Amino acid sequence: MPAVKPALARTALVAGLADAVFILVFAAIGRDAHQRADVLTGVFATAWPFLAGAAIGWLAARVWRAPFRIWPAGVAVWIGTVAGGMLLRAVTGQTVVLPFIIVALISLAVFLLGYRAVIALVSRVRGGSRLR
Repeated sequence: MPAVKPALARTALVAGLADAVFILVFAAIGRDAHQRADVLTGVFATAWPFLAGAAIGWLAARVWRAPFRIWPAGVAVWIGTVAGGMLLRAVTGQTVVLPFIIVALISLAVFLLGYRAVIALVSRVRGGSRLR
């Protein structure tokens, strides 16, 4: 197995952290909208299935190879986050209803694909030829 280049490893780390932060923001906004208590522990309780789903998306699509690309990396993370998150919520007895699925699909698309789209646009404007 070839060694991972340090620059690519840093890029993957930054993208992974950005994904995690946006998933935590999604969970925090949802908890705030529903006026739930236990802010810190509650956010993690809400977020963990989505974080696990994102990890599955990262592994399935080997996102670390080009983590800032919208396709296939961003889409794999987005779909993995929503599908895996909802499946894990259902298995653990948490709420999974159609309106929540729709909100999660839209919100997480804006977050997980949105920042990648901004990076792609900035890269294009600056004349960058490759996104990692």
